[in-house]
This record gives sequence, structure tokens and C-alpha cells, in this order.
Amino acid sequence: MAAEPDAGHRLVGGRYALRQVLGRGGMGVVWLATDEKLQRPVAVKEVTFGVHLSDHERRVLRERTLREARTAARLDHPCVTAVYDVVEEDGRPWLVMEHVESCSLQQVVDAQGPLPWTAVARIGLDVLAGLGAAHDAGIVHRDVKPANVLVAPDGRACLTDFGIATATGDPTITTTGAIIGSPSYMAPERANGGRPGPAADLWSLGATLFTAVEGRLAFSRSEPVATLLAVVTEFPAPMERAGPLEPVLRGLLTKDPAARITAEGARHLLEQALAGAGVTPSWSPPARGTGTSPAGSAGPAADGGRVERFDAADLKALAAASATALGAVARDARDQARHLVDRRRERRASVPTSDRSDRAAVASGAPRESAPEPPAPGRQPRRRFKRRWVVVPVVLVVLLVVAVLGGLAALVAFAAGWL
Repeated sequence: MAAEPDAGHRLVGGRYALRQVLGRGGMGVVWLATDEKLQRPVAVKEVTFGVHLSDHERRVLRERTLREARTAARLDHPCVTAVYDVVEEDGRPWLVMEHVESCSLQQVVDAQGPLPWTAVARIGLDVLAGLGAAHDAGIVHRDVKPANVLVAPDGRACLTDFGIATATGDPTITTTGAIIGSPSYMAPERANGGRPGPAADLWSLGATLFTAVEGRLAFSRSEPVATLLAVVTEFPAPMERAGPLEPVLRGLLTKDPAARITAEGARHLLEQALAGAGVTPSWSPPARGTGTSPAGSAGPAADGGRVERFDAADLKALAAASATALGAVARDARDQARHLVDRRRERRASVPTSDRSDRAAVASGAPRESAPEPPAPGRQPRRRFKRRWVVVPVVLVVLLVVAVLGGLAALVAFAAGWL
């Protein structure tokens, strides 16, 4: 990570001397420090609380940080940064972590723009390995994004900052009626109030790799709630540079977690893409302090990684907007069905009855029959009506509307605390 100027050698916990700021995020500041007892460099995360938080929410974040230390300390994998210690200073917890000589993937993209797809594939395999270790330990990261992926000088990557992680075996610690996360990288099921699982991390990985290979966000709007609405209801931006990675990115960015590609499936596609690439030029991130954006700077895709808080009112507004968007889709489908039925009727009406009979006879190989006798006076000709052209579209529209209303009701109930 690139570092900011000297921090004044403040001592935390009577042991860790802060030197420089390595990075800033929505959940705190990460310092380069020296462990005075063991005389080794470490990274120390100072947890910061937003001014908009209540006393209750501050206590929740404190408990969450302590839980982060307990859960992350269980992980022992080369693609996950290790947690050494946790201390309390000024009423706040500070996490002491392994210091990795690296830049964040966000800093690399801000400085270099889109990365070669082969480099992104290798980064994806490393992050998948780290997520696999976390998921095997019952831990869901919940904030996978470029700022939380560290890239070493040799191109290897590791996952860091389980700041809003959750252990599936622990009681859930959340703020009532609120969710916290980075909207551009937040899985649709989280936005819909669902319980995040390993599949949510895979979706966030897909959005992360999209940013790395395309140099821009898969979902980006001017406001956080609008971005979250795009995540829930829209397709990702078109891919221009992904090349062989496009299938795995589309699989990871599938909105339905049950239909989303698995970690094993994603690993297979990434390995298959690299195997077919042959010999490719080597790539490595820029050296520290030579071209990377300063810590905390905002590059072209940096804003999407900021942690946002969505309270119950935000979620209700999102649910209403989602229902409106899906309702428009249902209306479009209904109108299209009606249009197709009308066009078919017009085509049939424009062809004389005798011609239709002749065409049917020719198609079947039967001899052409003479024209039918006209109907008796006062008797209307019988019109053939194929109901499937109306019944099928109407049934599809009804099912879609029922699904939308059911999802809306569940989301409002979750936001109101009824579930």
C-alpha cells in the first residue's frame, strides 16, 4: 500500500508505534506500525465511527470489530492477511494485522486503468482461494471489493479487512433495520434483505474482477440508493476488455444466488481461460510510491467502494423503486404479447380463406380442395380462435406481478423488523 506522511510515532496499546497511514476506508484507517516488543512491521487498523451513528450503533460496531478479530484470527491461509492482536485505546478497538508489502487493487486500477485479463484471472484465483478458506471456517466476508484485495509486487493477491464479516455460527450483530456495505459491490440478496452467504461474496468478487479488467464499475449511479437499485434490477455494464473472462464474470454476477456459479465452477473457468492463453507477457503492479494513487484518493472507480449505511427508510424506498421497475417490465411484457396477437390477427385477416386452405393443402401434400360454399343467409361464419396466444402471455404477466408483490412484502416486513 502507498503510505501517507509520518504519523508522529504515536504508541497504541503500549506496544505498537504508528508510523504512516496506509489506507482509509468506510470502517477505519490502516496504519503502518512497528511492534516494539517483537521489532517487526505490522498493520494496525484504527476503527472509526461515523458522526451519524447512535450510541447503540457505536457499541454494535465495537462488538463487530472484536468479532472480526476473533473470526479472522481463525484463518490461516497465504491468501488472507493474518490477525495478530486486538487492543483497546481511547475506548475503541485497534486490530493488529500482518503487514503485506503491496498495493490495493483499487490503487492499481486508479493508477494504471484496466489490467490485462490474464493478471485479473490470477488475482481472481488467489481471492477465490482466500474466500474458500473463510467459507470453510464459516465466515462470510461481506465486503469483497478492490480496496480489500492486496496485490504483491510479484502479482499475487490476498484478501484483507473482514471489517463487516460475519461468522455463521455467531449471533448476528446488526443495526436494527439497516444494512452496511459498498453498494457497487453488494450482492442483490443483501439489498433485498436476505441473509448473506458464501454466494454473496462470489457476487462481490465478480464485481471486483469486472472493475479490474474493465477499469470501471459494473453498476454505477450518482446516488448510493440508485446504485443499489441498479444492482437489483439491471444488467451489468457491457464488457469491452474482459475477453475470455466474460463467461465467469456473467456467472458470478447472476442475480439469483441459487443460479449463480459456484466457487468451484468459477475456479475451473479461470484456470481454463489461463490454460488457453499460452505464453503471455508478465505483469506486476507498480512499485510503492511510483504511480499509485495516494491512500484515500478517489480514482475513476473508487467512489463505488465506499461503505454506505442504508437504514429502514432507504430500504423501503428501494423496495418501492424496485417494484416500479419490475412493474414496468411486466407492463412491457403484456404490451408486447398484445402486439404480437394483434399482428397475427391482422395477417390472418389479410389472407383470403381459400388461400389459407390452399397453403395448408400444399404444405401437407393433399390435393387442393374446391372453395367452400358460402354460409347460409343469416348465419355468421365460425372464426377460429387460438387461445394460447392470449392465455400464455397473461399467465406469465400474472406470475411476474405476484412474484414482485411477494418480494416487496417480504422486503418491507424485513425493513420494519417484523421478520
